[in-house]
Amino acid sequence: MRILFVGDIVGAPGRRALESLLPGLRERHEPDFVVANGENVAGGVGITEKTAGQIYRAGVDAITLGNHVWKHSEVYDYLDREPRIVRPANYPKGNPGRGWMVVEADGGSKLGVINLSGQVFLDAARSPFSEIDAILAELRGQVVHVLVDFHAEATSEKVAMGWHLDGRVTACVGTHTHVPTADAKVLPGGTGYITDVGMTGPHGGVIGSKREPTVRRFVTQMPTKLGTSEEDPWLNAVLIEAGQDGRTRSIEQLLVRAE
Repeated sequence: MRILFVGDIVGAPGRRALESLLPGLRERHEPDFVVANGENVAGGVGITEKTAGQIYRAGVDAITLGNHVWKHSEVYDYLDREPRIVRPANYPKGNPGRGWMVVEADGGSKLGVINLSGQVFLDAARSPFSEIDAILAELRGQVVHVLVDFHAEATSEKVAMGWHLDGRVTACVGTHTHVPTADAKVLPGGTGYITDVGMTGPHGGVIGSKREPTVRRFVTQMPTKLGTSEEDPWLNAVLIEAGQDGRTRSIEQLLVRAE
């Protein structure tokens, strides 16, 4: 099985980069599933039903989210209706949406997709570690391949989650910081891992925001409207190849500049 995971799609520049580059990546790598983090796809913060539809039409099979999921209230009902989108599972249970799903390809192959939020520097109702243990127990027997998107701030928490899941899931990929890390690897138990996949969007700004006002905010420490940058769009992703036993054989980082 091949899984292509696309890092945080940021605003219109990220959507355009996805639309222009994903068809070629699909043709070149022939993934069974394409999963993308879409928590910043609508104006750089949050997601809407309309922008989710654009991501699906670009060739994405499933969407994961993160701490900006509640930005646009219009999406709340959509999260309950649409089976191909998940928000962090360790958010309050009564909140809209679900934290994990099983997606099925045309050929019948299945992939479990789980979304978690870190607790270090972020708000989440329950520990992601105990939450993932409970979900995996529920998923047992349903799927062989499981992908976890761990949306977290602290690298230590992400690395710890990788070790916690080694040999228990196909891959644990980190999102949220928008900066790709150089540690893609297969852990000893067969779990593919990377601390952060990076960002699909404008790398000419500051993690997606316009460069000048963001720098001004740091320099002056005054409130400043930022806005989404348009400069230097890239697609950041990882390609995971796994065997029939659910273990990852290889994980390859893809950093592709949009023309």
